Amino acid sequence: MEYIKRAIESDFEQYLMPNKVLVLLGARRVGKTELLKKQLSKIKEPHLFINGESATYATVLSERTTENYLRMLGENKLLVIDEAQAVPEIGKILKLMVDEIEGIKIIATGSSVFDLENELGEPLTGRDIPVKLFPLAQMELSQTENFVETKERLQERLVLGSYPEVFQYTGWDRKAQYVDRLVSSYLIRDILTFEKLKKPDKIIRLLRLIAFQIGQEVSLPELGNQLGISKNTVERYLDLLSKVFVIFKVDAYSKNPRKEISKSSRWYFYDNGIRNTLIANVNRLDLRNDQGQLWENYLVSERLKYQSYKGMIVNNYFWRTYTQQEVDWVEERGGKIYGYEFKWNPKRIKGAPSAWKTLYPDADFITIHQDNYLDFITDSI
Repeated sequence: MEYIKRAIESDFEQYLMPNKVLVLLGARRVGKTELLKKQLSKIKEPHLFINGESATYATVLSERTTENYLRMLGENKLLVIDEAQAVPEIGKILKLMVDEIEGIKIIATGSSVFDLENELGEPLTGRDIPVKLFPLAQMELSQTENFVETKERLQERLVLGSYPEVFQYTGWDRKAQYVDRLVSSYLIRDILTFEKLKKPDKIIRLLRLIAFQIGQEVSLPELGNQLGISKNTVERYLDLLSKVFVIFKVDAYSKNPRKEISKSSRWYFYDNGIRNTLIANVNRLDLRNDQGQLWENYLVSERLKYQSYKGMIVNNYFWRTYTQQEVDWVEERGGKIYGYEFKWNPKRIKGAPSAWKTLYPDADFITIHQDNYLDFITDSI
């Protein structure tokens, strides 16, 4: 498979600033290391590349003195630490380097937000430039395929997702087997090693319950009852799952709490393939009854990638009234409100809910369907 240029590459060197840390965040296997290698081959200045999971480098880094780090760097002014969250007290280490070594540039990658937040958190306040990398976005894939090819491959992306290595395999079954290995080898391992979870089966069951509730409000007490754990534990697990880039939360939009739901949340997966593998259903669309959920999750995750890569300043929500009128996706940006409804079946397209038009007469409203979805995830509308 040919290398697909990632959306953040055009600005990559601009993120590299003296005495700053470029923190590249993303789940395992989304292509962080491959991206780094590509960028480092273009950068002229000499660099030191460190695998954060190497015990040897962990020992060297543990001696927290400027002199030690200067010896380690030698003539290099660029330091790259892959999987930086694996290095104990990495935040304090990087703070010392950027504060004391004039002109140093640092790139630190991490596959878990919680590790980098806990370890990098306060020590790097004002010294870090966080950048996220996701599974391949349609705006990236469009570089290598035409419109017809994109439409032909939509079913595969709705079911098997967009992790880079999926595209190295031929045939539906081999692609599905890869995603299954990805879930068991990397995703589950990262989750279960966090704080040595005492009940790892609970968090996997929680993920599966979330997978069946795409597009629906999630009740923490109800999930707790189903799993036999407390509401607070459910909340902690959901927070963990968001920090290892498995799922993300969308809150309700409300300016009128008496009429609109205001305290509920919905959860989506960053990748459809992960969602479908967790529920052991990688059947093609004609054998499924959840096409609407797949469509909604796909559009939401792709829109999130688009917003991130375009540097959009935006708040994302869903909207629903107590009388069950709803809008799937709401964006608050540039002083305006935009409502989007997702319809897999073009025959079911309809206008904005009456309550939405009454409460937000100046808001834009667009239905996203199979004929116009590429505008939504590759060009801003």
